[in-house]
Amino acid sequence: MIRAALLLSVFAAGPASAAVVHFCWRGANGYSMTGVMEFPDSLLGAGMITESDVTAFRITGYRDGVPIGSWDAMTREPDDTWYLRYFPQSWRFPTDGEVPGPFDQGWNADGTATDCGEGGFGFNAGNYAQDFCLSGAWIEESGVPPPTPFIAQAEPPADPSCRGEALLSRFPRP
Repeated sequence: MIRAALLLSVFAAGPASAAVVHFCWRGANGYSMTGVMEFPDSLLGAGMITESDVTAFRITGYRDGVPIGSWDAMTREPDDTWYLRYFPQSWRFPTDGEVPGPFDQGWNADGTATDCGEGGFGFNAGNYAQDFCLSGAWIEESGVPPPTPFIAQAEPPADPSCRGEALLSRFPRP
């Protein structure tokens, strides 16, 4: 029932041909991230989508609610790390090795979370942690364990600390 309501809210926005998905990630020590992505609504029933399916994607990182950086995949540089895995039917990003390969997510940050460039921002989720890259440096204190659920939602997050109504860590893993 909830899944059906979420799908309907995606379509209720109008006749657009893109599914819009919002997310809010809560790291450790006051670090958090909000984001939004779009992909063809025809893929809502797919088993998994990847970066090649995404038509728009933007993330913003925060520390104690204050923006510390952002990244937009549509204006990325050719050497920016960009890989994404998303399960649209369950509204979640796979974590902790649920998909083949050593990394689940690399949004301007590879497995070392040090390649986001001077002044850059990125997010990495892999077999060691989910964490940030900021200005070319791994922000170890932002990290949470790899199996921490990472859930998407139909509505924008209530606030950048991810403490709004959709408490993502409460969402059950299938």
